[in-house]
Amino acid sequence: EVQLQASGGGLVQAGGSLRLSCAASGFASDNYQIGWFRQAPGKERRGVSCINNSDGSTYIASSVKGRFTISRDNAKNTLYLQMNSLKFEDTAVYYCAAGPRSVPQRSGYRYWGQGTQVTVSS
Repeated sequence: EVQLQASGGGLVQAGGSLRLSCAASGFASDNYQIGWFRQAPGKERRGVSCINNSDGSTYIASSVKGRFTISRDNAKNTLYLQMNSLKFEDTAVYYCAAGPRSVPQRSGYRYWGQGTQVTVSS
């Protein structure tokens, strides 16, 4: 059974940092494309960052470029999202996802973690 367990969220002041982790089980992370999405209250779930297992290329949404960094550790089957210089508008539930396509759209992903809440106080 494929499972994705996201963790690392919390409450942080604006300008602070958090590192999210997504532990994958039931499959080898290098067999799937993996990425991060977020959903703010009343808004759609949107792609934040994804990483291509074939060539290591990454996508970073323009709203977080220069502040967020995606990485993975295939040996640990874990995906990370380092978030620096957090802003109030980064407040959302963050989800990790795995699927056949390395794209920032939900359609590229088949499996979803349960989400971890990130709250940035202004």
